[in-house]
This record gives sequence, structure tokens and C-alpha cells, in this order.
Amino acid sequence: MNKEKLIVLKEYDSVNDAEWDKSLLESAGIWSTIQNELMSAIYPTGVMPAQLMIKSGDKAQAEEVLNAYANE
Repeated sequence: MNKEKLIVLKEYDSVNDAEWDKSLLESAGIWSTIQNELMSAIYPTGVMPAQLMIKSGDKAQAEEVLNAYANE
């Protein structure tokens, strides 16, 4: 079983923004998940941000995908 380390790629005050970036990564074939998804919706902004988690080996490609979208 592959036990590659998960890392936080980005933190969000909005779960919707995290979901959007997650969908961009998934469309590029990069596995991701959102940590603190429910808690960030309950607590005030900034208290418990949603965290976009990816496999550490996918970091460069994931950053490239998100940066390409941000620069359009």
C-alpha cells in the first residue's frame, strides 16, 4: 500500500473556493481532499480554514494547474 504523505496545498476562508480548486485538480487527474470542510462552514471566517490536501508528490503539478487558472 502506498503511504505517500498528504500536505496542505492551500487554505481557504470559503469552502466554495476550496471545492472549486479541488474540481480543477480532479479534472487534471490529481487526487485531493478538503480537510475541515464542515468546521470551516460553522466557525467564523479565519478560525478554522478549509484546507486543500494533496499527495506530496503532486505538489508541483497541482500548483501549476491552480496558477494556470488564476492567471487567465
